[in-house]
Amino acid sequence: MKIKTLLIANRGEIACRIARTARGSGITPVGVHSEADANALHVREIGQSVCIGAGPASESYLKIDAVVAAAKSVGADAIHPGYGFLAENSDFARAVEAAGMIFMGPTPDTLDRFGDKASAKEAAVTASVPVISGAEGARSDPQEIADEVRAMGLPVLLKAVGGGGGRGQRLVTDEATLVEDIEGALREAKSTFGSEGLLLERFLPEARHVEVQIAGDGKGHVVHLFERDCTLQRRHQKVIEEAPAWGLPRTLLDDIAHDAVRLGETLDYRGLGTVEFLVAGDEYFFLEVNPRIQVEHPVTEAITGLDLVALHLRIAEGAGLGLMQDDLKINGHAVEARLYAEDPAMQFAPSTGTLTTLSLPEGLRIDSGVEEGDAVTPFYDPMIAKLIVHAPDRETALARLATALDHVAVEGVQTNRAFLKALARNPEFEQMQVHTRWIDGRLDALTSPRPCAPRVVESGRCRSLRGVRPA
Repeated sequence: MKIKTLLIANRGEIACRIARTARGSGITPVGVHSEADANALHVREIGQSVCIGAGPASESYLKIDAVVAAAKSVGADAIHPGYGFLAENSDFARAVEAAGMIFMGPTPDTLDRFGDKASAKEAAVTASVPVISGAEGARSDPQEIADEVRAMGLPVLLKAVGGGGGRGQRLVTDEATLVEDIEGALREAKSTFGSEGLLLERFLPEARHVEVQIAGDGKGHVVHLFERDCTLQRRHQKVIEEAPAWGLPRTLLDDIAHDAVRLGETLDYRGLGTVEFLVAGDEYFFLEVNPRIQVEHPVTEAITGLDLVALHLRIAEGAGLGLMQDDLKINGHAVEARLYAEDPAMQFAPSTGTLTTLSLPEGLRIDSGVEEGDAVTPFYDPMIAKLIVHAPDRETALARLATALDHVAVEGVQTNRAFLKALARNPEFEQMQVHTRWIDGRLDALTSPRPCAPRVVESGRCRSLRGVRPA
């Protein structure tokens, strides 16, 4: 089925990015927006947009009925959920398909499988993919959990079965706080994810986070688009991502990729997905599957030369992947930094206000959902832009990223620019002597103010952002 009109059920940079490819593919993009986003960049860029409710996401972007009604009102053939919001909601996928439209994502059953960490882990075991050892199945009884933790030995990671994207995890390191940690984890699981179920897993203290991008046609043909390294995290939230994973044996990375593909094949995976792993020494373990496009997809596009949204559209139209595994090659190295409106001095609390100045450098890809003069509101993720650098090698890519960050100017809100600069030039990171909790152990040093000379913006090196650059 040829898609003529695509509703983009999202906002910000990802909505702009999807619309750009849709329009280039001859498809008419239509957006949705909340009352708070009535004049947002994605509304201005897309051109046609339907208001679906009030500012809070729960009253707009998370309203299934409102999004489906918006799609019907414009005669959409398909809905792309982007990431976040309803992207992994199986009820939404079912509602879209029940309305006679294409849901650009996996089947509802696949979303159900990967939306629950316990069932996702079972799927990995069935596909013979290595998993982290721990208690079998989910637990919700506090005493039973305490007994299991004591039997396993500390440290143990408690993971909400409905969690994802780094949320819903609590590390237990001290017997004295065991009961408190368990009760807190159960409360968070219930209030945030709607289920008290917890997985109990062995904790890997110095592991790297490696994820594999897969694409499937829904009929058993699955390929991988190589891996990304997302080890640099703050409290389980990714900060800088890169592709490929540097400093790890290619044989190990090939094994990880093959396991990711095999998992996708067992489920006849449809669309884009990311299979996430922890790597410790020469061992690797399945973490979870994110059944959607990822924030960090541009680094994969950079090293493969593919447009992942175009590939996604092709799959949705039933045209298959149009490529085989041997067609894919790695070209150079790419790195992405997430520039946020947040205050590192205040525990990275979101910073709201009007962007009175927004000047970003030339010579790299920038995906953004805001322009100078736009407001950063308290309702949504405070991302300003993603800075993506592609270079022949990792050393050059990191150097260019650091220089690009030198030429970023934002006024009106606090940002994490200095924090990103400190990371990009950190010797341990340059040698990849880091792990997923490395930032948390060095936060004071990475966020301490440094004296610097007044910033000079050279002609031609910086300009005010006026839209999203093409890939």
